[in-house]
Amino acid sequence: MMADAQYRRAADVLEAAVGNELVALDVASGRCFGFNPVALSVWRSLAASKTFAELRDALVAEYDVDSEQCGKELQQLLEQLVASGLVERSD
Repeated sequence: MMADAQYRRAADVLEAAVGNELVALDVASGRCFGFNPVALSVWRSLAASKTFAELRDALVAEYDVDSEQCGKELQQLLEQLVASGLVERSD
């Protein structure tokens, strides 16, 4: 994964608060994705296009996690979001 890849929310994604959580729906596929607090933080950051490095650095500043571990987990999350059609990646 390249640190300068850009990520942003897909245009046709709906979101709704359900209790204390957020659920996003890819309208085209009908797939739903529930966000834990860290994923929600990433989702909110993706209101504007961000690089992998920007996302990772923001999480490291917000949570008690080292950069390497955060990068691994963020990569997995972004791969899931891209595969689910909720986030778009451009290199």
